[in-house]
This record gives sequence, C-alpha cells and structure tokens, in this order.
Amino acid sequence: MAEDTTLTSQTWLVAIDIGKAFHAVLVEGGDGKRQQFRMANHVEDYDRLVVFLRGLPGPARIALEPTGDFHRTLAHRLLREGFSVVSVSSVAGARYREALFNSWDKNDPKDAHVILQLLKHGIVQHYHDPLLAGDHDLQELAKTYHQIVLARKRLADSLLNHYLPLYFPEMGRYWESTRVEWFVEFLEQFPTPAAVQALPKEAFRSSSTVAWISPSASRASSGGARGSRSGAMPGSAWPSGWRRSGRCG
Repeated sequence: MAEDTTLTSQTWLVAIDIGKAFHAVLVEGGDGKRQQFRMANHVEDYDRLVVFLRGLPGPARIALEPTGDFHRTLAHRLLREGFSVVSVSSVAGARYREALFNSWDKNDPKDAHVILQLLKHGIVQHYHDPLLAGDHDLQELAKTYHQIVLARKRLADSLLNHYLPLYFPEMGRYWESTRVEWFVEFLEQFPTPAAVQALPKEAFRSSSTVAWISPSASRASSGGARGSRSGAMPGSAWPSGWRRSGRCG
C-alpha cells in the first residue's frame, strides 16, 4: 500500500538504515543540507533521537527499511511519539541501489542514502505497527503457524527425496495416503533396514507399529475393503485429520 507522499519545503526527511546493534541515520532539511550520524539500538539513543527530532524547525518524515524485527521497537517508539513513519521496500531499495551506484555493494551510509532518495521521490509504503493496531498477537500466531508449516514441508521433502530412496524406496507410495501417521511411527521405530533385521520376524510383526497394519486389524476395522486395493496398506483406523495432502498433517 502506497503512502501519502505530500511533502513541503519545511519537511525534514529522515532516513534510517536499520542494523542489529546500530542504525545509520541521514537527515536532510528543506535547504538540502544533510546531517549523518549513527545511533545504538537501545532506549538511551532512542531518547536522544526523539529529542533531536523534536528540536528540528519543521515536521519530520521518517523512512526505514524493515530488517527482520530489529526495526519494530524504534518504529513503535517514533509512532508513539507522534512522528510520521513510512517503510521502504527492500526490493525497491535493491533496484534503486543498483541503478544509482551500478553495484550491489551494501554499507550503512550508502543504504541510508538510498532510503532518503526513495523517500524524496515518494517511493514508500504505509508502515503498519501491529501493537498500535491491536493485532500483534494474531500476527505472531500466524507467523508461528507459517514456520511450523514450512518446517513440516522441509521434513517431508527430506524424507521423500533423500531418506526413502536410500533405505525404503518401495514405501514412498504410502506417504500420500491415510497411512502417514503410521508411516512416521514406523520410521521412528525402525529408521534403517538394520533396525528391522535386528528383530526376529515374529517380534517385528508384533511390534506396536507393524501390528497396526496386520490383516486381522484391517478386516476388523474396515471389513477388508480398503486393504484389498492394489498398492495400499491394510487397515484404515486412522485419525480423520490425516488426509491425502501429499504431506504429513
């Protein structure tokens, strides 16, 4: 979402390149004169920055490039103090840096200069602060769920594309079925063929995971209908949440 780009000759432009421990700040007034300094990422320097901005002879427009979560505390403080804060797209910054300097080289002063140029040309976006908007907890829950889904997908791909071709190539077809839960249980108990061979045949057949797919269990739970299909494991007494989705979950 584009931000209102209205600027006046009295507006002071402030570009902040966010870092983990320190931020580079570049300030330009209506007369074109610039000030540049570095501030630490802690509350004492936040206080000094607020005092500096309030001492400017005109309103300040502040732009920063979101970097991980390191920008959020500073942006929240500035918004709470009543300053106008906008964000700069990382993609726009990279493209502008390459066009301006003919290089992908990054450093804090150069990045602050790029952010300032984007701010002057109005190539900025609305900055959404989840704490002030009241949706911080919902956003963090959504991000956590997103990371869980990514981790689950990475694990599934690792099992299907690397692990199974080496140890159990004939079992890959059972992943995209209602037997996924059993599949994971089996791999936990028998991670390699050697783990299977270490047991006598009857002990292996009576193990907790293998017993789930015994023909008698199949007939008792599903009447043998699903267990008779070609290429499918017997047994269908599995949680309803496991479905043919191509992945675990």
